[in-house]
Amino acid sequence: MSNKLISRATYVVYIFFVMLSGCMVGPDYKRPQTIADTAERYVYADNHLQDINDSNNIGQWWERFGDPTTTKLVQQALTYNHDIQAAAARALQAQALLAEIRGQQLPDVSYNFGRSRGKNSFKFSDTRFSIITTTFSQDISVNYIVDLFGKLKRQQRAAWAELLAAEASKRAIVNAVISNVVKARADIATIQRALAIANDNTTNWHKNLQIIERRYSRGLVGALDVRLARENLEASKAAEIVIELALAKAQNALDVLVGRQPGTGKELPQTLPELPDLAAAPIGMPALLLDRRPDVMAAELALEASNEQIGVSIAQLYPDLTLTGRYGFTADTFDDIFVDETEVYSAVFRLIQPIFKGGQLRARIDATKARYEELAAVYAKTVLTAVREVEDALVREQLLQQRLKALQLRLDEAVAAEKLARERYLRGIERLIIVLETERRRRIAENALNNIKGELWVGRVDLFLALGGDWVVDS
Repeated sequence: MSNKLISRATYVVYIFFVMLSGCMVGPDYKRPQTIADTAERYVYADNHLQDINDSNNIGQWWERFGDPTTTKLVQQALTYNHDIQAAAARALQAQALLAEIRGQQLPDVSYNFGRSRGKNSFKFSDTRFSIITTTFSQDISVNYIVDLFGKLKRQQRAAWAELLAAEASKRAIVNAVISNVVKARADIATIQRALAIANDNTTNWHKNLQIIERRYSRGLVGALDVRLARENLEASKAAEIVIELALAKAQNALDVLVGRQPGTGKELPQTLPELPDLAAAPIGMPALLLDRRPDVMAAELALEASNEQIGVSIAQLYPDLTLTGRYGFTADTFDDIFVDETEVYSAVFRLIQPIFKGGQLRARIDATKARYEELAAVYAKTVLTAVREVEDALVREQLLQQRLKALQLRLDEAVAAEKLARERYLRGIERLIIVLETERRRRIAENALNNIKGELWVGRVDLFLALGGDWVVDS
């Protein structure tokens, strides 16, 4: 291609790059008011910090539990979890779509080179002639859509909002995966403690059976006591198997979260504290959830994208202006397509105004507005649900701590009652059935206390998740 062709084609490109000042039809986005904007505080905040100035940073909240194993598991999940990988891929899709829409606002420039050969036949004076023609051509063409009414700008804004929504959804999934890892770690620790309790019970019933059998051999107790002791020993062994099954399933669930083959994970060390750090957490004001909770942000960004689509649909009522230019050379020999005499060019300004579409365009506007109303309701519900989840986590933790104190007292009394019943049985004052009943009550109280500690772990994790992360007080 000659330098002259390049030079002249460049001028054409410059011409089509001139932007005509236009306007953007359609409504501009404004965040709708929700319950979070009007709520002054959380109802069940209790002693948690609500100073808006304290909620500045999101930290690695899972590290506040002080368990190196949990931190390691979270890092593995962040690297290998498939849900996070899928969310990252969706964010890349949204990024590519935004790049595609941005490209639509630029001119399409293409270079064409062609060679055509044809044969025509005609009759003249009763004689038929045939002519074979060969044509060489090369040209640069430019096609540019002038965004007179902001349709392309609205599309770009919508794509940008969708990209941010995809990123926010990814962060929401990351938070959910992290919380599930911490919950799985706490669940496994709770089951491990339950298994240890069951093992102790089995060991105790081994000893009890030996004592009762000796007493039976001396004629101090009847055969019924021996049968009951043996039944309780086997029941304790059977309970261990149930707990072992639950432990295996919990470990398999954790393996899936961290992206490894179920059953291949090593047994976790029992280093998790019995209770999480239940110190007062800075929870901020309800309105902060709008910019902190990834799922709330994603819902609002989807609403914003829908608002931009209303402008796109309205812009379709107005004319589309397309500028098309072509510059090149056409000749019947290859060498001649580089000389000035074979120069060809064209410029086309095309304005298309829809006149009648059978109501399609108006219907499309109505549909986009209805879609916006739908997403506005979804956003309001998402915010309301977010506030409810915080309130649920706060009141749950308060009541669980009260229940923890009651269950601790219950266990203390159950242990004392069992000890007294055993002593009275060994002295021949009490029947074995009373010992079995006190043992059953102690076992239930011990497991209930263990379970409530696990629930407190889950509750504190849910509080962090409901807040959208750890709101660290900046000293």
